[in-house]
Amino acid sequence: MNDAEYQLLARAAATCHMSIAGFLARAALNAAHDLGRTAADIAGEREMLHELFALRRHLGQLGNNLNQVAKALNSGADASQAEAVLAAVQCAARRVDAFTQHHLDNRTAG
Repeated sequence: MNDAEYQLLARAAATCHMSIAGFLARAALNAAHDLGRTAADIAGEREMLHELFALRRHLGQLGNNLNQVAKALNSGADASQAEAVLAAVQCAARRVDAFTQHHLDNRTAG
């Protein structure tokens, strides 16, 4: 394992609030329990997780924007960006819905 791989592993373990040894043991056991997974299944899962994390980041940013709009409105200030923020929230909700439906359709087809 090179330094970059080790750092990736260490970050993954820390994200899961686990030791590296515990993370490796859990990953190995999960792999051993599911030997029938294909490379396509794994790639699809990675894509799904990537999209979920991207959605989570985007929703967090929108939440911050929405809080700023609420703060402005509650203080009596003009919140000219309110419509744009609400439109972005609606767009994000549609993105979540589309992603969820796509994932469910793929699970039932496979």
